[in-house]
Formats: sequence, structure tokens, C-alpha cells
Amino acid sequence: MTSPCRFGPYALRYRVGVTESLRLTIVYEPGQDGWVVASIPEVPGAHSQGQTREEARANVIDALRGILELRFGEHARAEPAPDSESLELVIAA
Repeated sequence: MTSPCRFGPYALRYRVGVTESLRLTIVYEPGQDGWVVASIPEVPGAHSQGQTREEARANVIDALRGILELRFGEHARAEPAPDSESLELVIAA
């Protein structure tokens, strides 16, 4: 069974029978030379930057997509367990 998920401005949603929300926080900090650094503390490695807050936000969401694709997407190395089901995450920002 595959269930879609939506990533809104600050929430990752998934559905398997019942809709539940997982809130992720984007933290913005000033970087060097006027850049804005963005990170998602709940996801190790989800960091990026941009010349504006909006660009930093878009870049950190792209970093999150990459992390999820590597961990859970077609490039994931682990074989699924015999008693498992698939969950499709759709990130829309």
C-alpha cells in the first residue's frame, strides 16, 4: 500500500489509513558575507544557505529531498524487509 505525504511550509505529512503530521523546523541564522544559513535540526545533514531567506528555505528543502531520496528512494541500499509496506513521500513546498 502506497500513501502520499505532503511537505507544507513547516510540516511533513504522511498517510497510512489515518493522517498524522510530523512538524519539522527550519532554523535561519546569519552566515558570512550576508548569506542566510538554513537548517532542519530534526534531520541530521539538512543544511543549506542562500542569499535571501526565501532562497535558503528553498535550498534546505531541496537538501531534505536529497537526504530522503538517498535514504529511502530508489538509490537506497537496504532491501525491504519481508513483512513491509511501501510509503510514498511527496514533498510540495
